Amino acid sequence: MTESSHPQHLSVEDFDPAASSLTGAIDPAVMAELLSIRSSIDNFDATLVYLLAERFKATQRVGILKAAHQLPPADPNREKAQIQRLRALAESANLDPAFAEKFLNFIISEVIHHHQAISQSHSAAAATGTVPVVSLDGQGFVAPGADTAADDGGTRLP
Repeated sequence: MTESSHPQHLSVEDFDPAASSLTGAIDPAVMAELLSIRSSIDNFDATLVYLLAERFKATQRVGILKAAHQLPPADPNREKAQIQRLRALAESANLDPAFAEKFLNFIISEVIHHHQAISQSHSAAAATGTVPVVSLDGQGFVAPGADTAADDGGTRLP
């Protein structure tokens, strides 16, 4: 894949909500209704992305807390309870519980992966005597330096 076909940093403004291979091939009234429904779907997708971003910020904080206290990255009892809870929520919302479970399992596996990386970074920092600095977005670490925490608002870990 070339850089021009898949830019590294897309903006929301780059999105064409009317993009469709059906343009000109179907009745304009049908196309208008299709685009109207898709507009709602686009709003839902945007909301999901922002919700996931906030969720991962919170789980990043959990990972940092676990690493600081040498807790395991995974919590099987919590995961099992969350899956049961999400399946029940899905049923009450008329969403396929199996789909909801697959979705949550995917998220959980990503969270555990992040927690493992945080734990390894924290262990490596402890072994070398350096103090990791959490990035502003809470999504990782930045290279510690004399001015890093003061300049970017990073949080130094214990």
